[in-house]
Amino acid sequence: MTTTALILFAHGARHPEWAETLNRLCRAVRARLSDARVEPAYLEFMAPSLEDCAAGLIAEGFRRIVVIPMFLAQGGHLKEDLPKILAALREAHPQVGFELTGPIGEAEAVVQAMAAHVVTLAD
Repeated sequence: MTTTALILFAHGARHPEWAETLNRLCRAVRARLSDARVEPAYLEFMAPSLEDCAAGLIAEGFRRIVVIPMFLAQGGHLKEDLPKILAALREAHPQVGFELTGPIGEAEAVVQAMAAHVVTLAD
């Protein structure tokens, strides 16, 4: 078993169907990384929270958790809320390495994929 887990961290919404895109993304990543553990987590309105998701993974033996923000860009939640949550997780679980990536929307490949899609809408 790998000791690394990926958490796709999103804002969350009041409507349950909102999470379907993130669930589709988790399934797509799992299909490409068949031995990887990939789980969704949410800041608010939906479960699991980042704290609950991480706790479950830690209880299963994961010792490296990579948090990937499913946000278009840096904003208040990523600059203020997420660092506080990660600091608390690191303090509560010093045996676990928590890593934070940049927001998915700032990745050049994602920007280019969105641009390519927008171009198709102009035709």
